[in-house]
Amino acid sequence: MDADRCRVVYEAMIVLGIETSCDETAAAVLADGAIRSDVVVSQDLIHGRYGGVVPELASRRHLEVVLPVVEQALSEAQVTLPSLDGIAVTRGPGLVGSLLVGLSVAKAFAYAHGLPLVGVNHLEGHIFAGLLAEPGLTYPFLALLVSGGHTALYACDEPLRYRLIGQTRDDAAGEAFDKVAKLLGLGYPGGPVVERTARVGDPRAIAFPMAQFQDGAPDFSFSGLKTAVSLYVRQHGPLSPSLMADICASFQATAVKMLVRQTIRAASRLGIRRILLTGGVAANRALREMLEVECAERGYAWSAPPGRLCTDNAAMIAAAGTARLAGGERADLTLNAQATLPLA
Repeated sequence: MDADRCRVVYEAMIVLGIETSCDETAAAVLADGAIRSDVVVSQDLIHGRYGGVVPELASRRHLEVVLPVVEQALSEAQVTLPSLDGIAVTRGPGLVGSLLVGLSVAKAFAYAHGLPLVGVNHLEGHIFAGLLAEPGLTYPFLALLVSGGHTALYACDEPLRYRLIGQTRDDAAGEAFDKVAKLLGLGYPGGPVVERTARVGDPRAIAFPMAQFQDGAPDFSFSGLKTAVSLYVRQHGPLSPSLMADICASFQATAVKMLVRQTIRAASRLGIRRILLTGGVAANRALREMLEVECAERGYAWSAPPGRLCTDNAAMIAAAGTARLAGGERADLTLNAQATLPLA
């Protein structure tokens, strides 16, 4: 592979990114690889009372705020729609109703202003969040993508090419955090609140089980861990604040150990010495710390985006879209949402 193909090189382009795959309405403008604006409107208060995302409510809220969000992103970037070089929009995976809102707006803008349009895989967006944070990141690297809806390992051999190495066989890691938080009555979203509660707990207090795969696959499983937490709560309730903290700390330590162990094993087997941690759960401090320690012991390089780029945002969609537009990729107005769109 020649030097020019070892890293993503952004063309001199101004691209609007639109992201509505789940419960964040986001728009961002990327110019020459730099974030000019990045606007995100969360729906946590809407879905918090239900302990999880309600798809119908999510799509309705996207309809209400998507145009103001795009207008704010354009205004903060001091650009207009006609001055753009292209529009990138999330086409999947995600909630179909939510995806269709962003797609409809992107296609309308592209048609009205004669702009190039490209559909972006949301998972690829998360990988590009890491590239935005560290433009000098070179290929190949192994991406651990951990979020509320996805937990997977991808070998990134060169720009825009991916191999699926391992994935969850049941719950995603972020989903497990949300369910444990709901079980303990801690609120939604679960990841941040479990992490905060765990800080005052003992991660060695409770020996929760970690999934073992006889076939040796670099996969993940969190359903057994979630069930073990549920059984422990039933057997030891009502819970004191200190015991609740110990449960959160022990659950988090077990989940983090599985994520890091499977990632390091996969990297060693593939001979890849660079690891990118990305996705919403990548903001978890315990996960970052353990991955840093394990990589340091082996001489591996690792990186992760800042917290604001770990969670769903449109800057990462604009970044992936810029790379695809620069490569000549275009979508027509038949572009549609795909709830289970694979990355590799």
